[in-house]
Amino acid sequence: MVIRGTLRAPSDVSVFLKPNWIVFHRLHGLIINGEGNALLDGQGKEAWQDPSCQKKSKCDTLPRSLRFEHVSNGTISNIALLNSKGVHVSLLRSNNITLDGLNITAPWNSPNTDGIHVGDSTNIKIVSSTIGTGDDCVSIGPGSFNVSVFNTTCGPGHGISIGSLGQNEKNVGGIKVRNCTIVGTQNGLRIKTWPGSPPSKAFDMTFEDVIMIDVSNPIIIDQEYCPSNSCHKSKPSLVQLSDIAFRNITGTARTTPPVTINCSKKVPCRNVTLEKIDLKKVKHGEHGRSLWSFIWKSFW
Repeated sequence: MVIRGTLRAPSDVSVFLKPNWIVFHRLHGLIINGEGNALLDGQGKEAWQDPSCQKKSKCDTLPRSLRFEHVSNGTISNIALLNSKGVHVSLLRSNNITLDGLNITAPWNSPNTDGIHVGDSTNIKIVSSTIGTGDDCVSIGPGSFNVSVFNTTCGPGHGISIGSLGQNEKNVGGIKVRNCTIVGTQNGLRIKTWPGSPPSKAFDMTFEDVIMIDVSNPIIIDQEYCPSNSCHKSKPSLVQLSDIAFRNITGTARTTPPVTINCSKKVPCRNVTLEKIDLKKVKHGEHGRSLWSFIWKSFW
């Protein structure tokens, strides 16, 4: 399938019978390639400004621009996505999918406009893409295994996230983020789990060779993730995090400390490695001051 020119979604949310604009369902060997200036314009501005969208539960139902369900052995390449009402690209129960050369853009304050969300999927590759939205550039949800993010630029937005996890008992593993640049985001590399969650596991996650430019919370593990402040934080997360490596993470941070490790009190993190972390806080008119500089390995 070839996409040429611009496709524009209806701006009126009420015309959508389901929270998706374009859906590919139960396909094998799907190839989608953009030629020229291929653009999918979600025209989300009107939806974001709806007063009900200020409540996260409402915004979660806004239409995704591009949805893949039960798709296998597919390649999606050279497509730009603009201003989705909700998530720009969503993969659910899919496997062996490569997303290559995507350019995803939405304003920094557009709610719940994740660039790419992966859930219940395996063998997913996100490569050579540029993503800047109002939420996670890439979010990897429960039930996902062997997901790679390589040579990708992220920002603005909330960074590259594993989670949020713990809303069900599905595990996550085999995550690799490598050779990426993160610019001006609220978070950099983040693992987030809900307090009071049922037991599950997230393991074998590697983040390496990542450049941070003016990023808040460059490295963060948060097992008390509760964006709406309506959680029972007295109940610890039961998501067991293990075998996590952050290697060669360099650049500049807006916040101190640049590394936050907040693990579950019930199932503490196991085998977390920090190696060659060099993050500096830069103030106007001053040279960078190194906040964290590791030339050795640190373990939890």
